[in-house]
Amino acid sequence: MSKISAASAKKKRVSSGIAELDRLMGDLYIGDNVLWYEDVGSFSSVFCLNFIKETLTHKKPLIYVTFDRSPKNVVSFLGSQAESQNLTILDCFTNGKGDNSEVFNKFYEKNGALWPYNVIKVTDPTSPVHVAEAIYGLHSNLTGDVHFILDSLTGMQSLWGGEDQVIDFYAKTCPRLYELDTIAYWLIEKGAHSNRLKANINKIAQVAIDLSERRGKSTLKILKAEKRNSKFLNEHHVYFCEESEIIFDSQRQHKSRFDLGAKIKSIRLMRGISQKELAELTGVTPSTISQVEKNLIYPSLPALFRIAESLTVEVGTLFKEHGAEKNVYVYSADNRSTTSLNKSVKDNAEAELLLPPDIDTPAEATVIRIRPGKKLAGHFFSHKGRELGYLISGQLEMTVDNQSYKVGPGDTIYLQKDIPGSWQNTSDQIAELLWLKFNE
Repeated sequence: MSKISAASAKKKRVSSGIAELDRLMGDLYIGDNVLWYEDVGSFSSVFCLNFIKETLTHKKPLIYVTFDRSPKNVVSFLGSQAESQNLTILDCFTNGKGDNSEVFNKFYEKNGALWPYNVIKVTDPTSPVHVAEAIYGLHSNLTGDVHFILDSLTGMQSLWGGEDQVIDFYAKTCPRLYELDTIAYWLIEKGAHSNRLKANINKIAQVAIDLSERRGKSTLKILKAEKRNSKFLNEHHVYFCEESEIIFDSQRQHKSRFDLGAKIKSIRLMRGISQKELAELTGVTPSTISQVEKNLIYPSLPALFRIAESLTVEVGTLFKEHGAEKNVYVYSADNRSTTSLNKSVKDNAEAELLLPPDIDTPAEATVIRIRPGKKLAGHFFSHKGRELGYLISGQLEMTVDNQSYKVGPGDTIYLQKDIPGSWQNTSDQIAELLWLKFNE
């Protein structure tokens, strides 16, 4: 192992919330000060949003220091993320660029305006010393790895009257944040500052990233990635924003010949599991599952095993093309896997697939078992096609369109579409149904 990689290995990795960006940079680490250079506009916003989501998903404390945005604007930008009790907004705007205006102070005057948000107004943001004291004072009340976004160096310069004050603040704050085991995003509008300032702050930062527009395309260039083995420094990487998701052009160009993402999605849907549910079971974010299913990123081996376990299939199943294995005619009951029922019925019933999920058949066959005396308030599955049922044992009462039907062993049920209704096991034993959902 090289000296560089050995040093990096001792540090704690942190994700930017964008797996491909992590790969290009050679990962982020606790202690990093990350400079984001942007043109006029909001290039960095979506990168910040992914970082914030990643931080809050893992219940890490995050401090958003705002010089350029009012608290109301920040709350609007963050959406539901702003309600997290792990997020604190340090407001250097209202008494700074906001000039203590009544318009911005109204955010604090309304009854309950700060609930459920954590917002602290800095009394005198025109003083770099006062701002630093507010940051360190807030940090001292938090535990664990604290993440920062400082928005922005350009706003600081506008408020403090010159770049010397910004350089001094940055030169003192970065090393201290490094020693406090934090990670900080620093935003800066590159056209608003001298080369002298840029050179000074670049020397101190561990990571520096340039965002720009080239020939009508958004590009990212890694200017610096200290003490890590990134092979992608000073290269322009084209990226696209799809809502809050960042997709790099390189990801689109290198599609796998085998569509692993489609296979995972197919089995997930067959199980009736949402991306959010699979993410929770696997221990990743819903965005990660989304990117895996689109083949934009590929899961690590441990993550792949967790995905397979969550889907109740063997890992090898994820790499098989659809279709039954050659010369296999009998599938053991011991190897069957469960499948999800609708939320309204799953507490009183369970379902089991009769065939492995990687077999391409015109109908999905399941056995549904309804507990004695239980009533199900809705349909078994969310399915729009035809369905056929055969009651193997027990007694059922089926109610559809306000009509009740008694169903005994050997009776057949045929539905041409997913019809809201109810089912009740009227016997003192488990009612067992053979159920077919036709793939149309």
